[in-house]
Amino acid sequence: MTTFVSNIRHYLEKHGFYVSSRLADKLGMRAKNVRLFFIYTSFFTMGAGFIIYLTLAFWLKLKDLIYTKRTSVFDL
Repeated sequence: MTTFVSNIRHYLEKHGFYVSSRLADKLGMRAKNVRLFFIYTSFFTMGAGFIIYLTLAFWLKLKDLIYTKRTSVFDL
């Protein structure tokens, strides 16, 4: 089982790095910069989703504080 996993890992490492090298060659850049761009982009998108989630949670909490449900007219 470990040789199977090792073979898959070796294949993905070999061909995965080849993608960024080939893209860097087409763009005329260094492969290191392309890899760093993908790493920074993945961290940014993960962080942006969390920030949007916190913003929406804050808005919902604020809405609940402003608009309270009243069951009758006499609750004023």
